[in-house]
Amino acid sequence: MLIHVEKGKGGKDRKVMLSPGLLALLHDYWREARPDGWLFPGKPRINPLSPRQLHRAFSAAKHLAGIKKPRSTLHSLRHSFATHLLEAGTDVRVIQVLLGHAKLSTTAQYTHVATKLIRDTDSPYELLVQLRDRRSE
Repeated sequence: MLIHVEKGKGGKDRKVMLSPGLLALLHDYWREARPDGWLFPGKPRINPLSPRQLHRAFSAAKHLAGIKKPRSTLHSLRHSFATHLLEAGTDVRVIQVLLGHAKLSTTAQYTHVATKLIRDTDSPYELLVQLRDRRSE
């Protein structure tokens, strides 16, 4: 249940998770399109999609979805991916590997901590109080 990404951002290869729902969609696409070679061929079909072709497809998908934000880019999808993983409680080191970052500090730039995540985090003070209360029982 992994996707092997060749020459992704920064020219790096990496593996990312493949959800069962996405696998089903990709299977349906493959059955319909029957691509030869690349799953998403470019022009000519012997080449993978170029960054320009990918940007055009993204712009068309945004238009179809009614997204009018001019600042939504392919890179914002990457940023959102990292943020949603962090909000779901994924270890930041796992996010680092998924994004292909060599340094954890680079990953930290992509992950904005949600207010709910901060609010739901136990304060070390509360942990000390609980420990004190247990000892006094």
